[in-house]
Amino acid sequence: MEFPGTITIPPETLMDVIRGYCRSLDEHGFEHIVLIPTHGGNFGPVKTVAPDVAREIEATVIPLADLDEHMQLLNDGLSEAGIDYDQDVIHAGAAETAMVLAINEDLVRLQDIEPGPEGEISTTCLLSEGFKTITENGVLGDPNEATVEAGETIIRNVVATYVNHIENERDSV
Repeated sequence: MEFPGTITIPPETLMDVIRGYCRSLDEHGFEHIVLIPTHGGNFGPVKTVAPDVAREIEATVIPLADLDEHMQLLNDGLSEAGIDYDQDVIHAGAAETAMVLAINEDLVRLQDIEPGPEGEISTTCLLSEGFKTITENGVLGDPNEATVEAGETIIRNVVATYVNHIENERDSV
């Protein structure tokens, strides 16, 4: 693995876990199951497995697995909080650091923050060749731009958008 402390599982394993969780929740009588990935590499597997598992169970499966929308929500939250910053691919930069600051400031060691590459980043290259080909430290963007207020705004916007998606899906069933 490219960075110390990294834990990963193959996409097939993640999809098997999702299938197992969904089957269990369905067995316990859940009527709606919402799948919300937040790690870039998990959006594809969630999007892939959701239709399959939806055909297997009675519960309605609602995947919120649009990576582009998710990244846009994070960038929009930064903008709304007054931070003029926009990163095409997000990983440990301003948006994610802001969210962690908003949840628990003590989890961020501000003295250890290091920026990573900024600007256009090829998602295809990133996913096929790995983070080490693009960033030395695993960071994309500048986490120094993060604030608690930006994190609160991002979280509020993501929650509002996802609740709206969930309500629309539930109403259409």
